[in-house]
Amino acid sequence: MINEISQSSTEAVWSTGTNNSMGKEDFLQLLITQMKNQDPMSPLDNSDFAAQLAQFSSLEQLSNLNTSMTQSIDADYYLTQSINNTLTATLIGKDVKLSGENIVNNGGDGLDLGYNLPAEAKSVTVNIYNSQGVLVKTFEDPSISSGDHKLFWDFTDNNGSKLPEGNYKMEIEAKDLSGESMTVDKFIWGTIDGVKFGENGTTLLVNNSQFMLSDILEIINPVQ
Repeated sequence: MINEISQSSTEAVWSTGTNNSMGKEDFLQLLITQMKNQDPMSPLDNSDFAAQLAQFSSLEQLSNLNTSMTQSIDADYYLTQSINNTLTATLIGKDVKLSGENIVNNGGDGLDLGYNLPAEAKSVTVNIYNSQGVLVKTFEDPSISSGDHKLFWDFTDNNGSKLPEGNYKMEIEAKDLSGESMTVDKFIWGTIDGVKFGENGTTLLVNNSQFMLSDILEIINPVQ
């Protein structure tokens, strides 16, 4: 009978739970229900009762430990986030090299683009496309030696006309000395104008665009 009552009580506790998990209150309720409905002619054995009390004690300790660990983890997270935000703010005014190919034309005088060649190239062509995928600017004879290279785009098209503000994309075609295509890393040079703290993390404001901290390839102190 005890087993039947325990099984029905367990089903009742699990059916009323919101997440199908038994907490210490549920365990205690089950134990009390079992005691109320035990057969008076065959009461619960003392050793069985002691074992169930030990299980309840262990469950309570585990629950308290889990709560303490969760609170500790949350505290460490907020402390780390606060330190990161404070340190990130010190980057304002620093010149940076950012990984990426997306460009925002903010109506300014222009910005510095960059690329890295793993080896000397036979030819390099830098193309700029607008948000519709139309080619608007081509740099025909940029540097072909290995290493980092920088070029300035004044937000004009191939005819020298100023392009409208908006989003653009840089693509680079490079051939090695044997005529094979090369993998080229693209980046953007700029100055960190501000830092934004949001739900998705901390972002840097560079050239009116937002970049993640992980986009930073290099930080350079501005020349005084």
